[in-house]
Amino acid sequence: METQSKERVLFLCTHNSARSQMAEGLMNALYADNFEAYSAGTHPTAVNPHSVKALAELGIDLSKNRAKDLSAYAGQKFDYVITVCDNAKEECPYFPGAKKQLHVSFDDPSALKGSEEDIMQGFRRVRDEIKDWMKKEFDQAPK
Repeated sequence: METQSKERVLFLCTHNSARSQMAEGLMNALYADNFEAYSAGTHPTAVNPHSVKALAELGIDLSKNRAKDLSAYAGQKFDYVITVCDNAKEECPYFPGAKKQLHVSFDDPSALKGSEEDIMQGFRRVRDEIKDWMKKEFDQAPK
């Protein structure tokens, strides 16, 4: 029986705290049969607790995720390297191990101010935008 290896995907943003973490979690939950996702930041900080909450609402656990520096993946090969913010695209316009590079810019929910509910609404909106984009981009992937 022939085993087909999963395609490797690296999501990049500035802090690896919100957008790239949510993208990694969504990809690994929705497309686990075909893809293996990772994430990193050009200036990593810490995983935003609102990112963890927003994905937990969909049954996806990010609680053990850690923010990682892009250098952690130096020399590795990826089928896709996807920047999810403009800053990361500017700082990393080319990733040597990427077969294909994509860029899609999502608002930074970490910048939101207001009540807990206002902030969570923003995180949910960005989470859902990432999920919708992912479905358009990867639902055509061979099963």
